[in-house]
Amino acid sequence: PRSLFVSHGAPTLALADSPTGRFLDRLGGQLPRPRAVAVVSAHYAASVPAVGAAPKPETVHDFGGFPPALYAIEYPADGAPELADVLAGTLREAGFPARMDPERGIDHGVWVPLLRMYPDASVPTIPLSVMPRESAATHFRYGQALARALPDDVLLLGSGGSVHNLGDLDWGSAGGATDWAKAFADWLEEKLADGDIDALLDWERAAPNARHAHPTSEHLMPLFVALGAAGKQFRSTPLHGDFEFGSLAMQAFAFDNAA
Repeated sequence: PRSLFVSHGAPTLALADSPTGRFLDRLGGQLPRPRAVAVVSAHYAASVPAVGAAPKPETVHDFGGFPPALYAIEYPADGAPELADVLAGTLREAGFPARMDPERGIDHGVWVPLLRMYPDASVPTIPLSVMPRESAATHFRYGQALARALPDDVLLLGSGGSVHNLGDLDWGSAGGATDWAKAFADWLEEKLADGDIDALLDWERAAPNARHAHPTSEHLMPLFVALGAAGKQFRSTPLHGDFEFGSLAMQAFAFDNAA
């Protein structure tokens, strides 16, 4: 695939024996092994596209109140500063005021899925920001620009969540989905399958329960960057669908250019 979108759920996904954890364990082995991975994380927020360029990015434990084992995890992947420089330059050529961040570590939106996909941390990793104040269309263009500079052997991974309302989780839920969350997740999968880019970019108006599913938009924006990398003539393949805590949708998709 040209790009992937995965839902990273709660930090506990790093260690959980769960359907989504097992899916990510398999996914790393099913894909051709990339030379590097560029990860657009919902937890890396900036006002412009920011490109992490640390040669040895530190593992950031950017969450509170979770089991101590999660704070002990280190994901010692190398960075890829030269490729980061190329990506930032391509974004600037496309009109984005992109900046390099030589200090940026890898947050849990990056290391949680990568720990499951590539547990040996052998794939150099570039974190990329989302811009929470910007639209889906802007993030789509951001993905289109990245695709111009991304070699075929570099994986673009959007890491967020297809339904993400932390104020409306059922922590005791053993599985199954709330109706409102399922309606949004089903709409998303259907519009991706149809290639309906206009509806997708207008998700706030077009989707059922849009602002209930995403009170803030940063967890959906990585999907639009991944989609943009595949282009307007994209083909979407659903890879995984599951719910945790009643409404935390754990969907994953692969995107290719169908043209």
